[in-house]
Amino acid sequence: MKKNVVLGFLGTQLDAGKRRRWRPTVALTRHEDFPVERLELIFDRKFSRLAHAIKREIEDSRSTTEVLLQQIDLSDPWDFQEVYGALFDFARAYGFDEEREEYHVHLTTGTHVGQICWFLLTESRHIPARLLQTSPPRTEEDGIDGQINIVDLDLSKYNALQQRFDLVADEYNALLKSGIETRNEAFNTLIERIELVATSSDAPLLLLGATGTGKSELAERIYELKLQRRRVKGRFVHVNCSTLKGERAMSTLFGHRRGGISGISSDRRGLLREADGGILFLDEIDELGLDEQAMILHAIETGKFFPLGSDHEITSRFQLIAGANRNLGLLVSEGQFRADLFARLNLWTFELPSLRERREDIEPNIEFELRRAEKTLGDRVGFNVDALQRYIRFATDPATLWPGNFRDLGASLQRLCTLAPRARITLPMVDQEIDFLKRQWASATRDEDDRLVRRFLGEKADEIDPFDAVQLAFVIRTCQTSRTLSEAGRTLYSASRAAKSSRNDADRLRKYLEKFGLSWSVLSEA
Repeated sequence: MKKNVVLGFLGTQLDAGKRRRWRPTVALTRHEDFPVERLELIFDRKFSRLAHAIKREIEDSRSTTEVLLQQIDLSDPWDFQEVYGALFDFARAYGFDEEREEYHVHLTTGTHVGQICWFLLTESRHIPARLLQTSPPRTEEDGIDGQINIVDLDLSKYNALQQRFDLVADEYNALLKSGIETRNEAFNTLIERIELVATSSDAPLLLLGATGTGKSELAERIYELKLQRRRVKGRFVHVNCSTLKGERAMSTLFGHRRGGISGISSDRRGLLREADGGILFLDEIDELGLDEQAMILHAIETGKFFPLGSDHEITSRFQLIAGANRNLGLLVSEGQFRADLFARLNLWTFELPSLRERREDIEPNIEFELRRAEKTLGDRVGFNVDALQRYIRFATDPATLWPGNFRDLGASLQRLCTLAPRARITLPMVDQEIDFLKRQWASATRDEDDRLVRRFLGEKADEIDPFDAVQLAFVIRTCQTSRTLSEAGRTLYSASRAAKSSRNDADRLRKYLEKFGLSWSVLSEA
């Protein structure tokens, strides 16, 4: 059985018996149901006489308790830094033996600062102990030594407390999701991770994802969450970096002094200064020029920057959220994005999935868009049953790609709500909307493969199956990046050549091109 070891301060008032006859350190060692084998009593040399008197009394009255006096001199027992440092050093030097001894920290004695430090050190496991609280007798049943209680720091055992923590976490998650009951497991896990980071870290966040996946909305929700948690107190400043070009970009971001830009005779604060104490959201940060990127990096790391035309730095402490829909790592390799800024942003990177990767979330988002339309139009619009079934079937169909993601979905529902007669969306309206979306996407989403094939085949490209079009586009690109027909053939048929099933790669490629009316000379010249 493990031995009970108690660590605690000498009570300079209570243990001296100046306020009442009950003395907590002495009473602690007299409980039959909690035998104390060793008491580590911490005292200041100014109270050495009292400490030795307590030691003698305990050992004389109860010989099974060994009292070890630990002298720690504190110039100010109410100074948190000094007390915590002293106890931290004591804990590091102490030889804890958890296999043989059970450790407890006595909270009743010492200053409130000392009690806080004990709690922090035990909660962080620098001291592998449980907290112990004693109290004076209140009834005859308590005897002359009062009560003793052990405080268990394992909060997971307290269901009510855990439920409260879970409810708070759910509220924060719902805030980040705009109140939408999302069902996609990967997205919900992503939101939980963002909530943990946003509430505990002020480091930059990088939100990646295709256009329309909700980066801007999420950035605003993160700001609201941080505002609730009192991690920011300033404004949310949203900057679309794709609209910033040249000298005007510098002025917009960093401000300028009078005369800093030719033709402008007034000062400008700049958006970085407007974000002081709050959050700066740089959407499409990949569109910034390299000079602006360098100044942004300096501002993030130092909290300072130079307005145009100024010799004095301006201070602005803000938290940065950056958004991008392109691969920043690839842009770094191509020299279009600064590696040092990317490294600074890449600590917390979150990639938002597209709508077609979250098809189970389409129905909740339809409900959300209907509620949002109600606020805009002032009238609650609903679907007829057959119309809703038709729309959901189309929206969740794997063939429906939603190239604009949630932006497309929101625009579609806004059109339906606005045009709905008597606030009801009918089946014919849904069919018209679906036809409109298909035509719109067909004209806007002709991909690179399609454009490349049409460049050489013209209208004949309509006669090719989509499967063959993808293959042909790859072949065309390979021919255009190869020096000879033979080199292109070796690249395209490398696997079959290794298996010795292809003898003449160039001839095989020539015949493949002839199927589509193409030749090596046409492709290589192009």
